[in-house]
Amino acid sequence: MAHSNQTENVVQITRGDAASSVVLVCEHANHHIPAKFDDLGLPEPARRSHVAWDPGARGVALGMSQYLQAALVEAKVSRLVYDCNRPPEATDAMPAKSEAFAIPGNEGLTTQDRAQRAQSYYYPFHHALAEQIQAHTSPIIITIHSFTPVYNGFARDVEVGILHDADARLADAFLTTAPNHTDLQVQRNAPYGPEHGVTHTLKTHAVPHGYLNVMIEIRNDLITTGSTQLGMAKTLSSWTVNALATLGVSLEQTSCKA
Repeated sequence: MAHSNQTENVVQITRGDAASSVVLVCEHANHHIPAKFDDLGLPEPARRSHVAWDPGARGVALGMSQYLQAALVEAKVSRLVYDCNRPPEATDAMPAKSEAFAIPGNEGLTTQDRAQRAQSYYYPFHHALAEQIQAHTSPIIITIHSFTPVYNGFARDVEVGILHDADARLADAFLTTAPNHTDLQVQRNAPYGPEHGVTHTLKTHAVPHGYLNVMIEIRNDLITTGSTQLGMAKTLSSWTVNALATLGVSLEQTSCKA
């Protein structure tokens, strides 16, 4: 599948020719800020913190891509440059503040500035994702995210969140099967839910077409190393196979071997 240089700078596709019907998505995979944005005026600790990306999520997504032999579509720029899980009209698509951090490079953006960011990052990402989805028969969309254990001073007990929008079929299957195979604290629509705008990718690419879909949120203190990321990937891949089996879907190309 051919892509322009612009798209290649924005989107990374792994196993794009995979036979599995699962399409994995990681919108907050990277903390890269292109040089032209001058680090958005942020010090390095902020640029590498959870406000700039989802730490550990990419490693988990890559592991799941391996175990499930599934395509993975990931964004290559920081969510602070453009949050690819938000539509252009959303204020937090290019936030001027994220949790405790002010984002100087996003303050005072004009309508034209915002439109240019969307044109450069949002549309190429979602076009590439749509192409990948359309290349699969009966695609199953699974988005992978991580979240901070403490947000605005409040500790979060949930360890894995299973999120959904209007279509809860796959989420329900996860929530039915996963607790039988784990000691992890698993909750529905936690620590966020659709009311927080986090299901944009699902609402755009899956729900209108009736494709099975789910969003998985992992507390990032559980996936700080390559080893724990791979372990979580194996766990979530197993949950995926079990959940889909309850819905009568078999992934014949799937391998959950370590």
